[in-house]
Amino acid sequence: MTSLSICIIAYREKELLERAIRSAAFADEVLVVVDSEGDAETEAVARKSNVKVVIHKYEGDIEQKSFAVSQASHEWVLSLDADEEVGVELRGEIQNALENRSDKLSGFYIERVTWHLGKWIRHGDFYPDHPIRLFRRSRTVMKGSNPHGRFIVDGEVGRLRKPILHYSYRDLSDQVERVQRFSDMARDSMVQKERNVHVSDLLVRPLLRFIRAYFLKQGFRDGFPGLIIAVVSSFHVFLKYAKLWESRLSQEKRAPRL
Repeated sequence: MTSLSICIIAYREKELLERAIRSAAFADEVLVVVDSEGDAETEAVARKSNVKVVIHKYEGDIEQKSFAVSQASHEWVLSLDADEEVGVELRGEIQNALENRSDKLSGFYIERVTWHLGKWIRHGDFYPDHPIRLFRRSRTVMKGSNPHGRFIVDGEVGRLRKPILHYSYRDLSDQVERVQRFSDMARDSMVQKERNVHVSDLLVRPLLRFIRAYFLKQGFRDGFPGLIIAVVSSFHVFLKYAKLWESRLSQEKRAPRL
């Protein structure tokens, strides 16, 4: 059997982390990277689970996941978030893939399905979602812009059928709070790239995101949850560009004296 490391990043996730660790227990190594500025309770949950714990300052999703992978002991790595779970069926599929296909492939796409607002979301912006999560670390890098980086594999990539179970938000308030945090990350990334803001970014892009999520990707089939997700996704797009505009404004002008 090919050895496997499962890497989990955690930040104030004490309620969910224990479930993620429990679902990862089949691996040869479970590594949890805890934000150095996170609360002590999250670290305590990780340490009592008898897994490898590393404390590292969070500088962004891409940086933290890349660091976690660099700390793994084995060539094959499964990257997991603290709010995710490896179900029994996926666990068996991963073990079978590593035993029978690990010499031919460099990574695997794994579908992810999200539980939110009382149901599994099967349409809209949340679905389908099939990132590369299982891979050879020597052939993989993480690219993109925070907070939405992705693993890029050099080599042939297969696909697993069973999904990662994603418990992304406690409730709608939690989703809105994360929109605030993620829009800050997106703004910072655009500032670094010297991205400018246009009126279309504030008016057209949010509307297009709603149309895509609710109509083109059939979010309406998920009922009220689908409508709410589409609206919040649209607001996220508006907010990150509004924050970018605000950042540019603060760089250019200071309040005049009265």
